[in-house]
Amino acid sequence: MVTDRRRLTSGDRTFSEQQRSLLALIAEAMEGGVSLVVIRELDLRARDLWTLSAAAVILARGSATRVLVNGHADVALAAGADGVHLPANGPAVARVRALGPPGWLVGRSAHSADELAAAASADYVTFGTVFPTASKPGVAGQGVAALAAAVRSVHAPVLAIGGVTIERAGECLAAGAVGVAAISLFMPAASGGLGPREVVRLLRVASDAH
Repeated sequence: MVTDRRRLTSGDRTFSEQQRSLLALIAEAMEGGVSLVVIRELDLRARDLWTLSAAAVILARGSATRVLVNGHADVALAAGADGVHLPANGPAVARVRALGPPGWLVGRSAHSADELAAAASADYVTFGTVFPTASKPGVAGQGVAALAAAVRSVHAPVLAIGGVTIERAGECLAAGAVGVAAISLFMPAASGGLGPREVVRLLRVASDAH
């Protein structure tokens, strides 16, 4: 689950209201057994990002879910997160990994062969955009064949991202991805009102079939 609180509430809501709505969604996904939650709130100041991330870490205590912060290793460390997710143009994986404690996860985004090579030592790689997505309007999906090629090119586990739906998850897994990552899929409006708990269950059913 990759977060974007702005999709949950109207623009006139306060940060506290947005945070409550997002944390409720995260809690439901955790109850469903989601493996990773990546806090990706690109517009937030470091202090607000820390507040949100620390709250998510508290929610995850005692669960199987690990919480990562997108792009900010310093915030991830301060919040007690399980790791950091680096953008494709971020610093080297080894350099960031050295900042964290043993077992700290470092994931990385990749969209091309060069970016996949730079992500080779990451704990996991998100590859996309696989299908067209509202998150990146105007960007064509690279398709399942490109995803399969990405899987073959790196030793790190690959998560498919971009336009993933429950129906498309099976295609991604058949192409060799170990799982999927998404923003919209966990939003009630985009999932047809299923809610994160049911979305996670259906994704696990798809995974078990592969």
